Amino acid sequence: MTIAMKRKTTKDKILEVLKKENRSSIKDLADHILISEVAIRRHINDMLRRGFVREEEVRQEIGRPYFVYSLTKEGHQTFPNQYEEMPVEFLQDVEALYGKEAVVNVLKQRKKREQAELLACLEEKDFDEKVVELVGQLENKGYMVDYTKSETGDYQIHNFHCPIFNVASKYNIVCDNEREMYKKLFPDSNVTDLCCMSRGSNQCHWTITNPNNKNNVQSREKVEVI
Repeated sequence: MTIAMKRKTTKDKILEVLKKENRSSIKDLADHILISEVAIRRHINDMLRRGFVREEEVRQEIGRPYFVYSLTKEGHQTFPNQYEEMPVEFLQDVEALYGKEAVVNVLKQRKKREQAELLACLEEKDFDEKVVELVGQLENKGYMVDYTKSETGDYQIHNFHCPIFNVASKYNIVCDNEREMYKKLFPDSNVTDLCCMSRGSNQCHWTITNPNNKNNVQSREKVEVI
């Protein structure tokens, strides 16, 4: 299955860097995006006028002060979200009418549907292909995902934007469901969530171990026996 990726503009890239780094200087942004500081400043000035970023002066003991930039609420809202599809208010109404168990069942049904969709996309792929496909599917849903592969073949998955963050913050079972779903998608790997935005981090960080690494297999078997 081929995934069509949207081409990113310079403004998109600036927003992504600020989302990941929390705040950056003009020089830092230019180094990340590999264009001139003059071009970055032009885009930043436009984003300041539109209210997407804020400017903060940083004073130094030696040297001139400089400015750093961070996203405003409006800047964060430029990223895709599913708030209208599954608002917190709707789940709160379900809970008020039918109890918390009903909300749990709704969210479990959502996990079951998403898991089936992902399994269909990942089937008959090898481990590396499955990880790349998963990242592509998540990005299409509005997540902002980076991943790195270690020398042993393990993957570090970093997500900097959750399109259902408001729901996950109110109902932590969303994150529990995600953990269970990834374990189903990678049944021969150790899948570990190291930090999570709903628990106060600026990102969600996952590790998916390489099932072909003998040390990982032995470690996983030991955990299962315990």
